[in-house]
Amino acid sequence: MVALSPQQLDELQSFIKDWLRHTGRSQADLRRALHASSIRMPVLLETLHHTYSRQGLAGLAEQLCSVDARWREEGPSSLTAGGVGMAAAAADLGQLDLLLQEIRAEASS
Repeated sequence: MVALSPQQLDELQSFIKDWLRHTGRSQADLRRALHASSIRMPVLLETLHHTYSRQGLAGLAEQLCSVDARWREEGPSSLTAGGVGMAAAAADLGQLDLLLQEIRAEASS
């Protein structure tokens, strides 16, 4: 079983918080997307860590990209619908896809 280090978990938590803020989504939105048992960050991280343990970094990135794509299909959340964070969300749409491309390039070299 592959485990994330404490530093990697901290970085993942920071990334998730930034991603949620830029997309105008909440921890509750992420809980629903991940089918986690709680909206608390430790539970969300545990769910993501489980994915990492089974599928590695590429699997984790693909899961987050899938969530991001689903959210884009659904349209803006109630936070971005009123214009709050709309520019940030638009600028951030492809960030997860770029991350996945970098991981794949790194893995193939």
